[in-house]
Amino acid sequence: MSIDMSEKSRLSNLQAALVVARRDFVAILFSRSFLFFLLGPLFPAIVFGMSGGLAASNSKSAPDVRIALQMPSEDMAAILDAHTRIENELGRGPIPHFYLFDPAEGHAPIDPDVLIADKRGIYGAVLTGTLEDPVLTGTGDRLRQWSGHISMHLALARNNADVSYPALETSLVTTSGATIKNQRRDTAQISMTLLFLLMMLLAGMVLSNLVEEKANKIIEILAAALPMEAVFLGKLFAMLAVSLVGVGVWFALIAIVILSGSDFGGVKQTLIGMPDPGVGWPLFSILFVVNFSMGYLLIGSIFLAIGALASTVREVQTLSMPVTMLQLFIFFFASFTLIDGAPMLEWLAILFPLSSPFAMTARAAQHEELWPILLAIGYQALWVAIFIRWGSTLFRKRVMKSGGGHNPNKRRWFWQRRRADAQAA
Repeated sequence: MSIDMSEKSRLSNLQAALVVARRDFVAILFSRSFLFFLLGPLFPAIVFGMSGGLAASNSKSAPDVRIALQMPSEDMAAILDAHTRIENELGRGPIPHFYLFDPAEGHAPIDPDVLIADKRGIYGAVLTGTLEDPVLTGTGDRLRQWSGHISMHLALARNNADVSYPALETSLVTTSGATIKNQRRDTAQISMTLLFLLMMLLAGMVLSNLVEEKANKIIEILAAALPMEAVFLGKLFAMLAVSLVGVGVWFALIAIVILSGSDFGGVKQTLIGMPDPGVGWPLFSILFVVNFSMGYLLIGSIFLAIGALASTVREVQTLSMPVTMLQLFIFFFASFTLIDGAPMLEWLAILFPLSSPFAMTARAAQHEELWPILLAIGYQALWVAIFIRWGSTLFRKRVMKSGGGHNPNKRRWFWQRRRADAQAA
């Protein structure tokens, strides 16, 4: 019984895709450009850390905004006494402090407009007049912020008798349902933003790699030897694997920063302050990677199709701009899932394939139910298959200008030429 060796040695589409994926993965992972790509987010992180440190130092060194106070000496003494009593009860947080301009100590009558316009920014408002006829001068924001406090000061200052505050029994609870809901919403917002930034940063690698291989005619050699669907699928999964390596490296660096005890740019404080998501951190981390993979495969298939349409870097930039804007729109559309009382928008964000990974990441952070998330992952996998099928069809038509299925004659010609060259050698 004879066996056709060409039929026996022919690779299936999945095997051919794995060959292409392994080739692209190794070629990109061990290139110098990938090393510089990994270092790329380091520079924005340094700028972020420096800006956070400068903001913190500026807030510490900023002068306290005070109320300039000029009244008769006895009125000011009564206000200061009332201020002490209020401060003992309410604490120092929301209570303004006074800067005295006592006429008895030689201060001339002050001009409120001049003091508020002082470039040093010390005086936020000015209280003049008397206890019976006070005048508070300031901007609209300051008046809304301090009018109630000043009225409390004046009421206590007019009443010379000591005010007794009733004893209040307190009962402490560690948390509340409203607090947990708000904290989980913050976790959902942060995770969605992180997912969006990672996809924006990593999806562009697909385009640059494809345009380079088109320019070097490598893509034509691969297409002559393998089915175009396998080439498309292999490149897509290779880029996903490279992206996961990059994400793993970046998260490992963040873990090193946290374990080192430093708080670079407030990263450690932010991560420690994040509450547990609805499904718990271990499962949420796995679902985050799964949703990232699904979203990346969807966007990557679109980018590969765009790369097939373009032949130069300029065309890539022109064609990829609408997709980049689409990603931004999808992110804001998925953010509607964080709004209470908008179930229709939430379901639309879940059912729309490109926004579904974002919406389900937010849902995993806010809710404990796991079955809707698993159902959505299957739904996303279906759309991944549809997008890959559509993208590979367009990829085949545009790259090889075939307009049809895989051409076996072209592959046979490639192998016959290789055998002829081997015999001639």
